[in-house]
Amino acid sequence: MLKRILFITAFFISACVTVNIYFPAAAVERAADQIVKETWGGPGEPAKAAPKPQSYNPFSPMRVAALSFIGEAHAQEADINVSNPAIRAIKDSIRERSNAIKPFMDRGNIGLAQDGLLTVHNADGLNLKERAETKQLVDAENRDRENLYAEIAKANNISKESVSRIKTIFARSWLDQARPGWWIQDAQGNWKKK
Repeated sequence: MLKRILFITAFFISACVTVNIYFPAAAVERAADQIVKETWGGPGEPAKAAPKPQSYNPFSPMRVAALSFIGEAHAQEADINVSNPAIRAIKDSIRERSNAIKPFMDRGNIGLAQDGLLTVHNADGLNLKERAETKQLVDAENRDRENLYAEIAKANNISKESVSRIKTIFARSWLDQARPGWWIQDAQGNWKKK
């Protein structure tokens, strides 16, 4: 009888599984900062070329020396994948377009909304051709940004419902890294120069 009770108790204890749905906010924040800087440059600096992958040498002197001094194991923070072919193509597209958009942002024609997307802020001083160009640039940029967030979620098995969280984190990074003098929208919807 005691064995039966222990078996049933062990069964119920092992059957209680907690499902923890983890959203890697810190990793997404690091990735957002890296991607924004890589595609648009930081405040007042040009966009940088994508870093080249470094080769892995398991027999390098540092790795061999490290093997002889095995220390404590520490938990590693989550890291996310932001370098699959689809994500790289979107980042390249954003980087290439940034040089065409920045002059319009410098003049105040294009602004950065609170959600991290671009908008035509002021069309004053633009002829019809330039108005059409700014609209096309803004639409293409916003489409790429939305696709980037969806691809990051897909590459990292993050639910579609969490894409809005990725977008919010990226919005903060776009706004933080905007150049001084660009028009940005604050949380209340008011426009101001950074």
